[in-house]
Parts: sequence; C-alpha cells; structure tokens
Amino acid sequence: MVKQTLVLVKPDGVQRSVSGEIITRFENAGMKIIGMKMVWVDKKLSKEHYSEHVKKPFFKGLDEFIRSGPVIAIVVEGVDAVKNVRRIVGSTAPGEALPGTIRGDYAHHTYEYADRKGKSIANLIHASGSEDEAKKEISLWFDKSEIHTYKRADEHIVF
Repeated sequence: MVKQTLVLVKPDGVQRSVSGEIITRFENAGMKIIGMKMVWVDKKLSKEHYSEHVKKPFFKGLDEFIRSGPVIAIVVEGVDAVKNVRRIVGSTAPGEALPGTIRGDYAHHTYEYADRKGKSIANLIHASGSEDEAKKEISLWFDKSEIHTYKRADEHIVF
C-alpha cells in the first residue's frame, strides 16, 4: 500500500514562488519526500515525459511550456500515493478544481482560456496518473541513487 509517485512543480509554480506551499501540502498529509531536484527540461526529456502526446496538435504548447522555466521534480511516498497525491492536486483543469486542492487554491485557468490565448494551460503541477505511469516517470526523472530512504518522526502514525 505504501507507494511512490512523481510530482512536477511546473514552471508557472516555480515562477510564482508557490513550490514550498505545494511541497508542504504533501508533507502535511503525511507523505514523505524521498527525491527532489530542480531541472531545466530539454527537448529530449520533454518528448520522453509527454511521449503519448508527441503526435497530438497540443504537444507543441506542452513542450514549450514545460521548457519555459525550471521544474521541481519530486518523488513522493505514501499510502496509495498516486491516488492521494492526485486528490490533493485537484482537477487538471484549474477552473474545475475544488477549493482546498492545490490547483483550486492557486490556479484558475480553463482549457477554453488557454486555447483562446494559444498557450498551454497553467495548472502548476503534474502528478502521475497511475502506478505504472509513476514507475515509468520516476525512472525517467531520477536515478536510483537520487531516491532516499529515511523515517519521518511521525511515521508510526502516518504509515
């Protein structure tokens, strides 16, 4: 039941200086940060990360956006990590994200607005969508030596 997932604080989250708030949400929920680094995404990593979208018309916008500034890549560990992280993150469409979620509290764009402006939706964060996707993405963004094991002071309660 204790699993790992990938979270990316996208360039808009880094540039708006809400990275610490985002990380705090996961830690406050009892999850553990076991890997973290700041990365300038290049074209190769962008294509690998968004491999299922490369041939879609919106890929160009995704690619430009993810490469527009630094990204903070995080490996989060916790009980049902994929499901719980996505619950904390909220809907991929910030305009539909509930208050109390990261996107609901810090973003408001809609897909319609982004399409009208001809840009990628500014939704602050990426979170793996499934356990298989999490495994693939973690191995893409992190070497095994960058993943750490340690005990939280409250681990006997949260795990």
